[in-house]
Amino acid sequence: MPARFRDRVVVVTGASAGIGAAAAHRFAAEGARVVLAARGAADLAATVAEIESRGGTALGVPTDVADLAALRALFDRAAERFGGIDVLVNNAGANKRGEIERYTPEELSHVVHVNLTAPIAACRLALPHLQRSSAAAIVNVASLAGRIPVVHEAVYSATKFGLRAFSFALAEELRASGIKVSVVSPGPVDTGFIMETLDEVPDLVFSQPMSTADEIAELVVECAADGRRERVRPRLGAHLATVGYLFPQLRRVLEPMLQRRGKKAKDRYRSRGEG
Repeated sequence: MPARFRDRVVVVTGASAGIGAAAAHRFAAEGARVVLAARGAADLAATVAEIESRGGTALGVPTDVADLAALRALFDRAAERFGGIDVLVNNAGANKRGEIERYTPEELSHVVHVNLTAPIAACRLALPHLQRSSAAAIVNVASLAGRIPVVHEAVYSATKFGLRAFSFALAEELRASGIKVSVVSPGPVDTGFIMETLDEVPDLVFSQPMSTADEIAELVVECAADGRRERVRPRLGAHLATVGYLFPQLRRVLEPMLQRRGKKAKDRYRSRGEG
C-alpha cells in the first residue's frame, strides 16, 4: 500500500466502527497518525488497539460531536499530541427512521446536530490547524439520501443535502487556500447503522447494491489524497438519484418497482442475519 499520508495527522469522527474505523485503518496503513473520535469509549479503545497492533499510530478521544465543548477538546488533544492536523473526516452520523410524528422535536434536532451542525463546527474548529498544513483536506461523508429525498428519512435526508451543499460551497471558499474539500455519498452500507435496524429502513434504500464499510473508506482516503469534489457508490445509484431528483414524476412511476426490488434484497439480508 502507498504511504501518501506518512506523518500526516488525520482526525476521523464516528471512528469506533463501520466506515470511520475502516477509514482510520486505511489512513494508518498509509503512514498517517490517526485521531479517532466516537462516543463509545470501549469500542474506540478496541479500534485504536487494532491499529497499533498493525504498527500504526493512533489516539482515541471519546467525543460526542453534538457537544461543541467536546469537539473543541478533540482538536486540542489532536494538536497537543501530534503538533497539528492535516486531514479532517466528518463521518459521525445519526438517524431516526419512520414517520416524523413518531419522534420528539429533541430527537429530530439531535439528528440535525450530529449530521450537519457538528461537521460545520468541526470544519471551523479545524480550520486554523489545516491552514498551517501543506497538504490539508476535509472529507465529509454524506449519502445518496443527500441527492434525492427519501421518504420516512426526511430529517436525515435534509441533513445530507445540507452537508453536500456546505461541502461544495466551502470548497469554493477555500479554493485559493489549497485546502481540499470533498464529499463521499454512499448508498446502503453493510454496517450496524443499517443492519441493526433493518426492519425500519425503507425498502427503497435496498434497491441499490450494498457496499462494505471498507469500500466506502477507500473513497474517503482517495478524496483526501486528490481532493475530488465528490465520490459516489454505487455509481448507478448516483445517476438514478439525479434523474429522480430532476424528474419527480418519473421517480413516482419507478418507485413501486424499486420498492419491490428493495424488499427482496432486504429479505435476503434478513435471512442472512437469521442464519
